[in-house]
Amino acid sequence: MSASDAEPPETPSVGIAAGRGAWVVLPTYNERENLEPIAAAILSALPEASLLVVDDASPDGTGELADTIASIQPRVSVLHRAAKEGLGVAYREAFAWVLARPETRVVVQMDADFSHDPASLPRLLSPLMRDADLVLGTRYMPGGDTVGWPWYRKLISRGGTIFARTVLLLPYRDLTGGFKAWRRETLESIRMRESSGSGYGFQIETTWWAHRRGARIVQVPIVFRERVAGSSKMSGGIVREALLLVVRLRLGVMRDALVRR
Repeated sequence: MSASDAEPPETPSVGIAAGRGAWVVLPTYNERENLEPIAAAILSALPEASLLVVDDASPDGTGELADTIASIQPRVSVLHRAAKEGLGVAYREAFAWVLARPETRVVVQMDADFSHDPASLPRLLSPLMRDADLVLGTRYMPGGDTVGWPWYRKLISRGGTIFARTVLLLPYRDLTGGFKAWRRETLESIRMRESSGSGYGFQIETTWWAHRRGARIVQVPIVFRERVAGSSKMSGGIVREALLLVVRLRLGVMRDALVRR
C-alpha cells in the first residue's frame, strides 16, 4: 500500500480523456439553488463524462428540476429515492446503478453545493489514467485548504481524520472528505453491501475497505469552500456515528486476528 502526497502534474488533456466512461455521482437534498449551475460546471469540466443526480425526495423540488435538466441534457440521469436516509445509503444505491452500466470505467463522488470545485475534476481523475485505484481529494496536505468554515467545523473535521488515522492505522490525511474518484474494479471489490456508515462514516469506511484490499490510493490537494446557498447537512449524530464506526472497524480487525490464531 502506498499513499502519494505529491500533487500530480497538471495534465488537463489526460483528465479530460478520463471523462470517457466516467460517471459523476451527485447526491442531493434541497439543492435546487445549486443544481443547475453545478451540473453545468461538471459537464463542462469533463466533456465526455455523464452525471447521475441522486435525489432523496427533496421537498424544495430539486428532483423535479433534475428531471427537467435530464430531459434537455442526455448526459444527465436522475435516480429518485423515496426518502432521506443518509448520504451512505444514497451512495450505495447510486454506485449499484452506475456499476450496472458496462461502459462505466470511473466513478466520482462529490457534493452538490460547490464545496468541491468542478474545475478540479480533471486533476482528480488524472491519476486513474496511470496506476491509481482511488483518488482522494485532500484538504489537509500542501496545496489543500478549507475556506469559510468556522473554527469548530475545522476542529471536528481535522479531529475526525486524526482519530480515524490513529485508530485504523491509515496514512491518508483526509478521511472524512467526500471528493473521491474510483476505478470501477476497486469500487466493485469493496464490501459495499456490508457498509453501514452515512456522512463522514461512509467516507471513512469506503476508503478503509479499499486500503484493506491493497488499492493504490493517491491523494490530490483540493480547496474546500463553504457552501454559498442552501444549508449544511452535518449534525452531531453524523459525527458520533463516524466515531463509533471507526471503533467497530478496528475491533473487527482485532477479532479477526484472534480468530486466525
